[in-house]
Amino acid sequence: MPLNALIVDDEEYSRKSLYFLLQENCPEVIIEGLAGSVAEAKKIIEEKPFDLVFLDIAMPKENGFELIPSIEEKNILVVFITAYDQYALKALKASAVDYLLKPIDIAELKQAVQKSIARKDAIKLSTGIPHNVSLNTLSENLNTRNKVDKITLPHTHGFHIIDTSNIYYIEADSNYSVFHLKDGGKLVISKPLKDFEDILDTADFARIHKSAIINLNYVNGYSNKHGFEVILDNKTVLPVSRRRSAEFQERVREYLNGKNK
Repeated sequence: MPLNALIVDDEEYSRKSLYFLLQENCPEVIIEGLAGSVAEAKKIIEEKPFDLVFLDIAMPKENGFELIPSIEEKNILVVFITAYDQYALKALKASAVDYLLKPIDIAELKQAVQKSIARKDAIKLSTGIPHNVSLNTLSENLNTRNKVDKITLPHTHGFHIIDTSNIYYIEADSNYSVFHLKDGGKLVISKPLKDFEDILDTADFARIHKSAIINLNYVNGYSNKHGFEVILDNKTVLPVSRRRSAEFQERVREYLNGKNK
């Protein structure tokens, strides 16, 4: 089933460039509108039904995030187009919203379209999960502006949204990541550990081994008596790699200094 799409970008060249890239490479997408501002996009969204919006973030007067309420209201999927700051990228990744970096890579564009089609199909088959759940998460993370507080974890039939404070530690299992949660639950996610290392706030989380990231809020002790080990407050003992031991101890000191300020 085709996706009716709107392109929103303040630069005419960028709008036309994306339009032609989609026409030539993504026959599943039908471009039903082009907008040069958030205000123009709002009017178009009110007049026509859309499945998908390709939305530039950095625009004058109103940035792309200002369009989120209108997108949420209409339950439209969104792919962000950005050359934006590093924090916004972290918030986008944490919210599992598809995004493309300028200049747009054709392979990444095709992948974003396929993800959008899969998301649309999954929502049709789901028990009423709205399109905008991950956009709400994105809004909360962006509004915080100093750390990612929520993270969206995709699974076969949809996704989980959890508070990062509920994560005890994450361990690698081949190309999967196993989340161990404060409430005792576990979530197995089909993404490598490195993806979450890039997302999670460095003030609260530390990579201690090629196979583990821990939440520093739950560290109860550290020992090198039987090799390098960290003890969490739920009695879990995890190895710290020799290569990362000095860095880990420094991270704990920084964490404690930050908490004591």
